[in-house]
Amino acid sequence: MSPQNLKKTNPSLESGDNVFEVHHPLIQHHLTRLRNQSTAPIEFRNLIRRLAVLLAYEATQDLQTVSVSVETPLTTTDGHALKPSIGLVPILRAGLGMVDAVLDLIPSAEVWHLGLYRDEKTARPVEYYSKLPQSQPVDVALVLDPMLATGGSALAALNTLKEWGVPRIKLLSIIASRDGIAEVTAHDPDTQIYITAVDPELNDQKFIVPGLGDAGDRIFNTFKTHD
Repeated sequence: MSPQNLKKTNPSLESGDNVFEVHHPLIQHHLTRLRNQSTAPIEFRNLIRRLAVLLAYEATQDLQTVSVSVETPLTTTDGHALKPSIGLVPILRAGLGMVDAVLDLIPSAEVWHLGLYRDEKTARPVEYYSKLPQSQPVDVALVLDPMLATGGSALAALNTLKEWGVPRIKLLSIIASRDGIAEVTAHDPDTQIYITAVDPELNDQKFIVPGLGDAGDRIFNTFKTHD
């Protein structure tokens, strides 16, 4: 790990040892632009990608490698290759904004989509899409969702992946609420969570405050559908 860039979240969260808040000057810079309500959708998408790269870099530092030999233009030399199979699991739809950036880092990764939406009356997640195969789970799954709000969608995704048989799961979210972290760690303390900021509360509509609004709407420029 990079100790100077990672810190455990506030102990008052009682989140255990698997929650990491990633700190870096570039992250703080991009995150501030991401929060700004005047940031246009095209810039917002680019900021999501940049932050996803920085999160994924930290979240993958403990992946195992195997030794390999390669031929350079001059000689043979030793190198390393990733050992585990990696799966990227974006939670639709906002998670799609993080996929391409992480896939650029791990081109051999599999991509499996999970469709979840929040019931407006109950604030509970409803699964509407999942095409995971019945066998051959990946060794490590990176669940991608820009916002960890109530934790309901994240837990639903984690449960689906565990039923598939994935032995190691990491959740990558750009912003998390204290409640969301507490909910996930209370029910799934083994999953590592990587975030760039912990916001203090949820409002009555279960949006993170101060947050950045609806990440999906801002990524896909669909504000008008909610007028």
